[in-house]
Amino acid sequence: MDVTFDATKRELTTDQGVLRYHEAGDASAPPLILLHGSGPGVTGWRNYRGNLEYFAQTHHCYVVEFPGFGVSDPVEGHPVLTAGSSVIRFMDALDIPSAPMIGNSMGGVVGVNLAIKKPDRVEKLVTIGGVGPNVFSSSPSEGLRLLQEFTDAPDRDKLVRWLSAMVYDRKLVTDELIEERWEAAIHPDAQKTAQMMYGSAAFEMQQQFMAASDTPPYWAMMHKVSCPTLLTWGRDDRVSPPDMSMVPMRLIPDAELHIFPKCGHWVMIEAKEAFESAVRAFLLR
Repeated sequence: MDVTFDATKRELTTDQGVLRYHEAGDASAPPLILLHGSGPGVTGWRNYRGNLEYFAQTHHCYVVEFPGFGVSDPVEGHPVLTAGSSVIRFMDALDIPSAPMIGNSMGGVVGVNLAIKKPDRVEKLVTIGGVGPNVFSSSPSEGLRLLQEFTDAPDRDKLVRWLSAMVYDRKLVTDELIEERWEAAIHPDAQKTAQMMYGSAAFEMQQQFMAASDTPPYWAMMHKVSCPTLLTWGRDDRVSPPDMSMVPMRLIPDAELHIFPKCGHWVMIEAKEAFESAVRAFLLR
């Protein structure tokens, strides 16, 4: 099976621009949609390139590139909302009525929101950190503060500090990773998206909006997630500390939690084999 970048890359033209994605696996196998996170230089390919071959052994995999991160065409709106609508647009265009989803960090939030609002489209859900509110840990977390500092005034040193907070083993922060992330992070679309999500001004505006809003936050509605859900977390996550898992674990009726030791925010990378094994067992159950 050829799961290289060029062999798996695809394009889908929609009424809101081009959605780009990666596809692997037998076309007759059940679908699996993988949703990426946020942060400097992120793409779906970079999140899941190491896992694609494994999951393609049992599923027809689609790694969707969200609008506004420098790969798919940007659209107007908040990145979390446009990401969710792009998943539905993608599924409709490829005639995928429903599918299990794996969501890393922001991608997990996107998956939870879809499971709440469009439950018929999400068969099962796997989240990787990032879902829920801070219960005991400070908010924003250390990792999010470093992300905010980078977003406000990007430079390589700040990128390295943020990347180092993403992992338990700092050996994973190689020169190649730094260069790859830096080149992608300075893309104009990616910078605009980052400012909307993590810039100091946007963060302060969001806090004021939430304080004045009568609409409950998404995590307060997680009791409406009806599909089986696997919450995965790195025990040493400094971006979304593991105490955040307590609320989704309790509110989602059919949720289970797997915490991986000696692992930071990128569970699918840092605890690759253990993560893949746990997720495959969950998906095939």
